[in-house]
Amino acid sequence: FIVEAAVAAQSVASLAALSEFLDFGKEESKPLLEKFLYAAAFSPRPSGELLHLVLDKLAGKQLAPETWEMGMVAVGSLVGKLCQQKLCGLQQEVERGVETILRGLRGAEEEREVVIYLLALGNALLPGTIPTLLEHAEEGPAAVTATAISALRRFPARHISSKVKRAMRRIFHEKRKSYERTCRLAAAEILLDNQPSPMDVVNILLATREMETETAKFLLLKVQNSLHSHHHPARWMMKDIMRDPQINNYDFFSKAGTSSSFSGPLTVTQDLLSTFGLDLLFLEGGFLRKSVSEFSLLSRGRRLRAAQVTFEAQGMESMMGETVSDGEEEPELMAGMSVTFFDVQLRPVVFFQGYTDLMAKVLLSSGEPTSMVRGNLLLMDHHQVIPLQSGLQVTIKLQGGLGLDISADVDVGIWEQELRTGINARGSLSMDFQAELDSPFLQATLRSQAELETSIHFDTTLRFSSSPVLMCLQLREEQVPYR
Repeated sequence: FIVEAAVAAQSVASLAALSEFLDFGKEESKPLLEKFLYAAAFSPRPSGELLHLVLDKLAGKQLAPETWEMGMVAVGSLVGKLCQQKLCGLQQEVERGVETILRGLRGAEEEREVVIYLLALGNALLPGTIPTLLEHAEEGPAAVTATAISALRRFPARHISSKVKRAMRRIFHEKRKSYERTCRLAAAEILLDNQPSPMDVVNILLATREMETETAKFLLLKVQNSLHSHHHPARWMMKDIMRDPQINNYDFFSKAGTSSSFSGPLTVTQDLLSTFGLDLLFLEGGFLRKSVSEFSLLSRGRRLRAAQVTFEAQGMESMMGETVSDGEEEPELMAGMSVTFFDVQLRPVVFFQGYTDLMAKVLLSSGEPTSMVRGNLLLMDHHQVIPLQSGLQVTIKLQGGLGLDISADVDVGIWEQELRTGINARGSLSMDFQAELDSPFLQATLRSQAELETSIHFDTTLRFSSSPVLMCLQLREEQVPYR
């Protein structure tokens, strides 16, 4: 807790104490290093000194892979937030952070390293790195392509230029080579969500006739969601397209399949819209390929991904003797999870990779869930002095802290032929507001405190002992106390 508080303070003394205390070379220090890097990545008002400390601790040391990965993700987040403060080009540490990511990306040889550097670029959200992301999106292997497209999806619509859209069309329509289905779907979503042309929408809809049933079903549901979302920028243009009976008919939209895509509002006020979305992409044999649950906030034209949990499983069909689709490579057996929280993408966690690793996890499983992020974060830190017409001044302070624990568990029952996953998210939010009027003849203070606790559990059970595959989904939300 003291490490997290020292990062939040960001005074010269606290950063000096952190520099002296943290030893990135010791394996037993890993839990504390994770807390430090998480707190740094989520810092609401980071300083150049904090970025300098992170870069110095990462430079030239033999680090555990998890520590290095979280460190690079934190560097990307810090660079992005400092650039939002208009410090790009003004602080040497920011330039050093950008160069560290780009130099590492150019020299990376392993696919996992490339993915981590691309995640860092996605957190930084620098428009100048878009050409680099496009190159990896078109030319990289499936995991690299998916990560690069995911990073591009996070940019505001003004940065999704005609060049970006042309690249996404080539990926979706497979003009240069074959792409994995999740990559094609992500490219289609960029085209649909960023001021699409009527021709793009029509071509995407027509392309579903040539796709596998589940992929086509998922994409058609995405389009229908856009039509029903009052805040979607292309809603009225899509409504015009749907007046064409050759497209908007029962035969076209009545695809069989179990894949689903849902998005709907949770809270609607004059200034804020909060939404919940759940995407489930299945394979033809009934296996879950990818699930995404997302909570987003939209306000004054800006979008904040408050929480996004992605679970992916691939290669499961090969265990059952099923063949992959034409044009796709045989994927390696793998299950993993990634979390984006308050627009910061954390390092992905791999539950198992390869059949040997799966069997080892099954036989040696401790039964304990894998922690994605756990700690206390300062998310809001606002200080303002307001001059009144009377000549007096009011000082306003607003701070918001969050205690967070997100964990996931994957259990493969070979004998029962079941795959069970569980995602547990627990959080407590504390807000402290203070307004103070201080003058020689009058003193007044107004203070307000609020606390909120919540817990959400998302469980899936997949039984593949018979055909068709049976699946059970359960979303549980505990009562939310508010004080």
